[in-house]
Amino acid sequence: MRVLGIDPGTAIVGYGVIDFEKGKYNVVDYGCIYTDKDLPMEQRLCEIYEQLTELIKKYSPEHMAVEELFYFKNNKTVISVGQARGVILLCGQQNGVKIQGYTPLQVKIGITGYGKAEKKQVQLMVQKFLGMKEIPKPDDAADALAIAFTHINSLNSSFGESLNLKLSTKNLPKEKLTAKEYRELLLGK
Repeated sequence: MRVLGIDPGTAIVGYGVIDFEKGKYNVVDYGCIYTDKDLPMEQRLCEIYEQLTELIKKYSPEHMAVEELFYFKNNKTVISVGQARGVILLCGQQNGVKIQGYTPLQVKIGITGYGKAEKKQVQLMVQKFLGMKEIPKPDDAADALAIAFTHINSLNSSFGESLNLKLSTKNLPKEKLTAKEYRELLLGK
């Protein structure tokens, strides 16, 4: 199964492509689609559509997982990101890809098991679960990989078995962990 994860935006659209076969994850590609802030919105949306179409044609994903919008303090931002998300959904639909949306909370729970995880904790889990040497950069691409990973595991009933993780939470020192403490927990140090 091949999944394309998308972190929508107008200036930056993160993407991540993951294959999942026989219980193993393989990162195929990740990165970002960038648009120039000085261009009119309709031109930026067109660029997102065209570049995403190229990615879909290049990688032929079966599924596309797209982050749902969450409340922004700036209404103008939520509207523009909503427009970009609409273009992304249209692109996926027109290219015959199965589409599923996930809230930021669902993604955090899906990859860390904790809905209030910090961004750094999500990135560390992406790195660990996908067997990457480094945390993927930029953040938007790491988020897109987390979204694709969450989708794969929402479809895979043997989630725990495929990860082979044995995390103990009985000796957690506090409610909120630093990224270093979280890494130590994961690595069993």
